[in-house]
Amino acid sequence: MTTFGRLIGASLGPGDPDLITLAAHKVLSSDAHWTYPVRRKGADSFALEIALRAGFSLPEASTALIFPMTHDPEKLAGYRDKAANKVLDVLATGQDVVFLVEGDASTYSTFGHLKRTVLAKQPQIQTQTIAGVSSFNAAAANADDSLVEVDDTMAVVPAGYGVKWIEKLMADFDTLVLLKVKPLLDDIIELAEKHQMVDGCRFIEKAGTPEERVITDIRDLKGQTVNYLSLIIIHNPHRQRMEIVRGCRKKKGKNS
Repeated sequence: MTTFGRLIGASLGPGDPDLITLAAHKVLSSDAHWTYPVRRKGADSFALEIALRAGFSLPEASTALIFPMTHDPEKLAGYRDKAANKVLDVLATGQDVVFLVEGDASTYSTFGHLKRTVLAKQPQIQTQTIAGVSSFNAAAANADDSLVEVDDTMAVVPAGYGVKWIEKLMADFDTLVLLKVKPLLDDIIELAEKHQMVDGCRFIEKAGTPEERVITDIRDLKGQTVNYLSLIIIHNPHRQRMEIVRGCRKKKGKNS
């Protein structure tokens, strides 16, 4: 009977090696086999770079797993299957496998896809997810901003949802965090101007890395091409608040 190793998703934070948790540091220091995501064969891995900046050296026994930037479901399924097979080959030897994750492994992470594919093939595999600092938490801290306070509401979505939905979410939530804003940057700026929310916006690019950039007036970014790892935090000063009753909100004028 085969005794499998564990599959571990190690969250390394958004880029600053000082934000690597003790739990992640411990597993990186173990004899677990390192795996890390790349967009194509021979490409750099942002997650791996975080670990290297923390003073770790890439173990001889390590594997790059290809997860291309595509929305084609058939291609994605194929690459996920290949990655899962490579991971299972190591797990079948009894050795633990750690997958390096930028940000937090439970938030828009490739690790979730890898874990599900592995478990579909071998349900008895034990898995572990090590929590980490997400990009928007680090971005808010580095911009000296508070995301939400008291009973504020917040939505975190990829900007790819489109202008229509972004405009609706801007009105519905006290704070809106838009991830991967590069393709719609000018549209988002126009929406912020239209709804008089420019003063409540913060743009953060490559949070926690040596190339981090924080912009407090997003109008300065009009027409610019920004990095893929960019986000915008939008605070809505105009949102109509509801009355607080026993720790919950209700619309004013309604009975509790």
